[in-house]
Amino acid sequence: MNLDELRKQIDSIDDKLLELLNERIKIVQKVGELKHKTGGAIYRPEREKAIIKRLSEQNNGPMTEAAIEAIFLEIFAVARNFEQPQKVAYLGPEGSFTHQAAENRFGAMSEYIPLHSISAVFKAVHAKRAKFAVVPIENNTNGFVGETLDELAKTDLKIVAELYMPIHHSFVTKAQKLHNIKRIYSKDIAFNQCRNFLMEHELDAIEYIPVESTSKAAKLASQDPESAAICSHIAAKLYQVPVMFENIEDNHKNKTRFIILSDFENLQSGDDKTSILARLFDRPGSLYEFLQSFHDANVNLKKIESRPAPEEEGFDYWFYIDFEGHKDDPNIQKLFKKHESEIKYLGSYVKNG
Repeated sequence: MNLDELRKQIDSIDDKLLELLNERIKIVQKVGELKHKTGGAIYRPEREKAIIKRLSEQNNGPMTEAAIEAIFLEIFAVARNFEQPQKVAYLGPEGSFTHQAAENRFGAMSEYIPLHSISAVFKAVHAKRAKFAVVPIENNTNGFVGETLDELAKTDLKIVAELYMPIHHSFVTKAQKLHNIKRIYSKDIAFNQCRNFLMEHELDAIEYIPVESTSKAAKLASQDPESAAICSHIAAKLYQVPVMFENIEDNHKNKTRFIILSDFENLQSGDDKTSILARLFDRPGSLYEFLQSFHDANVNLKKIESRPAPEEEGFDYWFYIDFEGHKDDPNIQKLFKKHESEIKYLGSYVKNG
């Protein structure tokens, strides 16, 4: 079979895919009409996870589970926009890693609103200028994002999803050769995260120009043919700067956890995580007794982090806690009732890491 015949087979399959996708969208639109009448949430991470799991279990290859997830997440995102146009606020600027995380979940069709601070992102959803907020909450190298924890303490928005994303840096330039590069733009922390690459390619002696974001670095490199930038892949794409090297960071295990917030709560999926803030009485043994309740309820704790309460002048602390399970699980309902005066519920959502 020659190349033209193989391409004709692909074209025929594409025609069928298009027809089936249109059929799917028509049904999605009917679902959207029902949800508008009942007030149901458009974004249902637990439903999307169940679909991907079902398809992966019946898959006979050669597609991998990761490939199935990538394709269907985009299909889900497009479908949601047919149900209701999606507005997503995120910690900017355009081309940031948070932007990349937002597009990973909400696709190419959604409307994105980059904002200058995490506080502004929360406010955009509170004011109904956006339906969703996407913000970083922790990095496996640098720890928790304090501003996000502070905003969670003040908000009535709920965490509806989480996303763990590898943080990969790209070396991008319009120069044809490395020796033509006279300066490199990036955020100061990115230079440090890519120190080994810069030394190995004898780029440690040229001028480094720190800027406020890796996205700004990509923009400057797009205007300066004798320069390069260390930035995200999405920033290189946004400003049309060719990628010379990918994944140049020293620590290839560097990941950031992002959370998605909105004004609704998730149903149980059977594989959930719950987040809370706990403010305990200032007396000996209060933390021990609180954590003992999780053991007694057979609840697996995943994370605990202390944070100064932002409204207090002294040294009063919240404890941010992640644990397995959904707030509607009987054992967790019992735990919440026992400690209702000490717990601020932040959300139950599909576990993703």
